[in-house]
Amino acid sequence: MIGIVLVFLAVAISSGIMVALLIRFAHSKSLYDRTSTRRVHSGNVPRLGGLGFVPVFVIAATLIMLLLSRTNYFERFLPVLVGACVIAFFGVWDDFRPLRPLTKMLIQIGAALCVVIPGYVFRRVIFFEQGVFLSQLPWLAFALTIFWLVGMTNAVNLLDGVDALASGVSIIIALTFAYIFSRYAGISSSVMICIALAGSIAGFLVFNVPFPKAKIFMGDGGSQFLGFTLALLPLLEERYTIATLPVLYVAAIMAIPIFDTIAAIWRRIRDRQSPIMPDRAHVHHKLMNLGLSVRQVCLVLFGLQASLSMLIIISLKLAEFWPVRWPSQAVLALAYLLAFTFFVVVHFMNRRALKTNDFSRSAPSPAPHKPLPPIRSAAQFLTE
Repeated sequence: MIGIVLVFLAVAISSGIMVALLIRFAHSKSLYDRTSTRRVHSGNVPRLGGLGFVPVFVIAATLIMLLLSRTNYFERFLPVLVGACVIAFFGVWDDFRPLRPLTKMLIQIGAALCVVIPGYVFRRVIFFEQGVFLSQLPWLAFALTIFWLVGMTNAVNLLDGVDALASGVSIIIALTFAYIFSRYAGISSSVMICIALAGSIAGFLVFNVPFPKAKIFMGDGGSQFLGFTLALLPLLEERYTIATLPVLYVAAIMAIPIFDTIAAIWRRIRDRQSPIMPDRAHVHHKLMNLGLSVRQVCLVLFGLQASLSMLIIISLKLAEFWPVRWPSQAVLALAYLLAFTFFVVVHFMNRRALKTNDFSRSAPSPAPHKPLPPIRSAAQFLTE
């Protein structure tokens, strides 16, 4: 436990120092985030935060795998870090020189190949008595893992719409994976990598919280790196760990960015727009339309993420100690139902709020009040 705390603090402090230096550098070079009708911030805010925590995490993960892991580092984990760095590099490039969507997709698929070729793939879909193993269908495991990595890379990027949201949700997810790893593998390299990721994000989050407003943004380089790395965590192997955890359990932990992305794609197709067309209708935008402040939006979604994580932990414990599988699957279904219900309720509340606002703007203004003529006395009336 002491080792976990020390790793978290060391990485968080190093990340905080790097981010502070980047803030000064960005101001000196006027490297600010672009403002547009889709963004909710104002003023000049640097967007190089990803360059602060990415190298800190990469260095920490390298040391952890070299010191604690029994796997062949150069054959397995080094390509994974290369893929993550590729995501971060081209994300930063996209921040200042936007890439074409197809180009970004090909880069992300290439980075995902750096993960699946060394053998980091999903093993099972869901718990059954006999087990459903993807190893029986290696081509399906290969394709599913690539889809998972690319999808989560973009899903977390889409969630990064208000101060501290993506980073706060990512910390909760990373700590959830760390707890699950520790249940099965003890204090292992997998646990330490999760802790290192949480610590590196925490160092950035100090400067990203809206108190009163963020001093720096992580940019596409940081958010895409977070999505890719969070998607990587459940693929780490070490004895019986989350690598053999079914896909549906992992996806439930990350239901917030997944549901938000699915809703965005459906909304744009329904409106006959391109699925990659940006808009201001993500879950955080809808909550702000309901009158919530940026801080309140973060607290609501942090609470939802913590609830989902707790339900999955309970589900895993039931799967471990209960002789039958249905109680675990029932709690898993409850987690999905909670996320689905939340998004549906927010969606319809947002529609109602938008209709109310449109009606109030389109309602005709009342005619200006004309003052009544002064009351004349009887004497004035008779003299006229």
